[in-house]
Amino acid sequence: MTLRLTEDEQAALSERAEAEGISMQEAARRAVREYVAHGRHRDRVSAAAGRVMDVHAEALRRLGE
Repeated sequence: MTLRLTEDEQAALSERAEAEGISMQEAARRAVREYVAHGRHRDRVSAAAGRVMDVHAEALRRLGE
């Protein structure tokens, strides 16, 4: 895989990686892992909210009246 960044993105990544004492590749890999983990968390929260809404649909309906 080739990651193409704008000049500004590459400069920001380089600056952040240098500040953390890691390579740009490692900084990018960490960002990808964080992005994936955040998406998975968002999916779990959404699923849990859906379950709560299903279980308590009648009470929620009455509260909305």
